[in-house]
Amino acid sequence: MSVLRGRPSLSKGKTSTMRIQIWHVVVLIIAFVLLFGWKNLPNIARSMGESMRVFKSEVDQMKDDNEARKDRKAGEPPVPGETTDRLDASSQDTAQQEYRRLQERGDDGSPRA
Repeated sequence: MSVLRGRPSLSKGKTSTMRIQIWHVVVLIIAFVLLFGWKNLPNIARSMGESMRVFKSEVDQMKDDNEARKDRKAGEPPVPGETTDRLDASSQDTAQQEYRRLQERGDDGSPRA
């Protein structure tokens, strides 16, 4: 095996072993099903999607706050009524809402087998 610029060269016809192949994906899916159970996978995917949406909205809010600070002059006081924590009814903590829903339902939140 010859080395060119610090990298091993690949022989003709051989491919890199670091590529993701279809059987890797199949093994991952089987592992998830065995670990979490078939019935819990939709709930896990739903909660991950909700977490990603909350994270994205928080990042967007932080960007908006930074832009508002940059627009304001250095010595200028903040506008009365303007706060750095702009929470309205639509952006409340969704984890608390989910916890309340589970309590109302009587669900203890433990995974079911």
